[in-house]
Amino acid sequence: MRLLAGLGNPGRGYAHNRHNIGFLAADEIHRHYRLGPWRARFQGLVSEGEIGPERVVVLKPETYMNESGRSVAAAARFYKLAPPAIIVIHDEVDLAAGRIRVKQGGGAGGHNGLRSIDAHLGPDYWRVRIGVGHPGHADLVRPYVLQDFAKEERPLMSKVVVAAVEALPLLLAGDANGFMNKVVVAMSPPKPKTKPEGKDEAGDA
Repeated sequence: MRLLAGLGNPGRGYAHNRHNIGFLAADEIHRHYRLGPWRARFQGLVSEGEIGPERVVVLKPETYMNESGRSVAAAARFYKLAPPAIIVIHDEVDLAAGRIRVKQGGGAGGHNGLRSIDAHLGPDYWRVRIGVGHPGHADLVRPYVLQDFAKEERPLMSKVVVAAVEALPLLLAGDANGFMNKVVVAMSPPKPKTKPEGKDEAGDA
């Protein structure tokens, strides 16, 4: 079993904030893999089901971002899951919008949700970092992540969330490189080969 925790803040006012990209990913996982109904548990909302051969629990903590660790730790204790069985999906200001990175362990990098999870579970869980861009100055980060995605950003962010969710079975199978490669290809598909000048369609002379 794996625990997939998408981070965000509860409430309609936060729903489309940059900080809530983890919630948006959790909702897409729920929809794409047709998981069970959302239920209130572990100070959050949970949905259970299967992704391929893997049993998964998807969690959206409702503790607000800076207390995410309370919810994630409660779910981990209930299902008896060690940190390496946990994948946390969150926003990352140090990545350009639409970029994605995955790694196990590491520091919180100033992210309050990760800092809270580290305090409860230690750092050895997996992180899927979805880039939301940087406002240009550290003092502007907090208001920036609590703003909604700009209209022109939304198609790109939707695309990267869908790409990550569709590649998720590879990460669950332990193939982090395969996961990353599939997302990269989905975000930048190879250009179709152009027909050499003067050549007709295949089969024609």
